[in-house]
Amino acid sequence: MIASAAPILIAIGAFFLRVINLGNPKGFVFDEVYYVDGARDYLKYGVEVAGSKPEFVVHPPVGKWCIALGIKIFGDNEFGWRITAAIAGTLVILIAARLAHELFYSPFLTAVTAALMACDGFLLVHSRTALLDLFLTLFILIAAYFWFRQQYWHAGFFFGLALATKWSALYFMALFGAVAVYKLVRANSVKESLRPLGLRVVQFGFLPLTIYVFSWAGWFASDRGWDRTYASNPISSLIYYHKQMLDFHTSLIEKHSYQANPWGWLIMRRPTSFFYESPQGCGSKNCAQEVLALGTPALWWIATIAFLVLIGLWFWQLYKRKIDSNLSFILLGVIAGYLPWFFFPKRTVFNFYSIVFEPFLILAIIYCAKLFIDKSKNPANAQVIVLGFVAVVFLNFLYFLPLYLGEVITYAQWQMRMWFSSWI
Repeated sequence: MIASAAPILIAIGAFFLRVINLGNPKGFVFDEVYYVDGARDYLKYGVEVAGSKPEFVVHPPVGKWCIALGIKIFGDNEFGWRITAAIAGTLVILIAARLAHELFYSPFLTAVTAALMACDGFLLVHSRTALLDLFLTLFILIAAYFWFRQQYWHAGFFFGLALATKWSALYFMALFGAVAVYKLVRANSVKESLRPLGLRVVQFGFLPLTIYVFSWAGWFASDRGWDRTYASNPISSLIYYHKQMLDFHTSLIEKHSYQANPWGWLIMRRPTSFFYESPQGCGSKNCAQEVLALGTPALWWIATIAFLVLIGLWFWQLYKRKIDSNLSFILLGVIAGYLPWFFFPKRTVFNFYSIVFEPFLILAIIYCAKLFIDKSKNPANAQVIVLGFVAVVFLNFLYFLPLYLGEVITYAQWQMRMWFSSWI
């Protein structure tokens, strides 16, 4: 009974950690300056503008509408900007736990999943910052949950919301859709596959794209949107606008002090600093206040090992011609969110993009934990060892908590937490 209620209790505790002093730091944190401004415009005009002129923006509307919802309810202040992200981050914990339940049917492992998600500083920082990536993560995770349950209409709907938040959702849509088609064709004859194949195209193609286009309703309804009047046909204008957006994304090679090569994402080689100041009030001459998008190191380093183990197991199972669908599903989620970034070696990319596949990395740990428990001569002792790992992650999380919450600490205390020069 306790294990069954644990994910909910953990999520409640995680939510309070997200909303306590949510207005700290004051002012914009990292790219909030763009997305909060966009949210304000949506509430006022239904489209993003720059003064009296149209504004060129490179991300779709849904994530900014999510931020706008918080502003509408709680006001145009730091709390209002970030509250929907705090809610989204809490939901990610619950959905990841629910997905673990679907995969493993173990109340113990479901609770461990929730605990590990709640103890990740990376997720906490995203949950306290008004950026788009956490909303993308939420929609992708819900879509993956429905996909696993073969509820493809629901999956397609949430893939559409994800795509209407950030274009990187397209990789998930394509890969999960392709696997759904592969399963269909493999299980049926060509004749039997024709009708359901058409449904898959609608579910993973037409439906998400329809939702995506609908998300631009404010742009269609206004004459103030960027290039809205480029052509007499608004669809042609939207296509032209999207060509410009695509050109921006593919030609973004400007150097940034916190850009990070994808090879180092899993081990947090170059985390992104969202905020840094040297204020007073820490009881020392030199103080530091930082919001660092750093995954809890003990968690991410073990997750990296677990991911590599799953890759090895997949190839072994492929050799044996008996592949575990749970293992494939977890790898699918990581690969869809991670692999595509290696094809853009010159593009300016950041470590914080990896939040979208973080839940699948946690599930990789859980998969390994289940193997360890199942193969142990004493499962009870094995569970104690797993709980010991959770305790280590929790203590590591507490150690870095001042950097996740943006607390004012002494410079010496801050320096102690800079384990590597690449974190500075």
